[in-house]
Amino acid sequence: MAGSTEAIDFEALFAAAARVQTFAYAPYSRFRVGAAILGDDGVVYPGCNVENAAYPSGSCAEQGAISAMIAGGGRRIRAILVVGDGDELVTPCGACRQRIREFAAPETPVAIAGPGGIRQMFSLAELLPASFGPDNLRR
Repeated sequence: MAGSTEAIDFEALFAAAARVQTFAYAPYSRFRVGAAILGDDGVVYPGCNVENAAYPSGSCAEQGAISAMIAGGGRRIRAILVVGDGDELVTPCGACRQRIREFAAPETPVAIAGPGGIRQMFSLAELLPASFGPDNLRR
């Protein structure tokens, strides 16, 4: 994984994401996901998935965490952790990878966890190579 993970308390991110995962509203899929962002302001912002009977009107955990960060005054993602159940890695969906890119640099660490803790670390660039971001729109 590219990028520095020094001074990032991934245990705190895991604790926040695992706690909020229990609050996910997932009556249809029964698949609860939690996420936690370390913002540029040093605050940990959690989010969980919220489903809706009118698919695809629900929102992903990462989307909720990003909204919480923006509402709380943070502007950049220093690190993000996503936790989900099951044997497979629960990585951000394509839309969330793009949402993360809006507020994160390519080297931003993305930790993927299961109930027992972190399973794998990626950089955003590894999950979204050759991405389109805010810099592409600067003239």
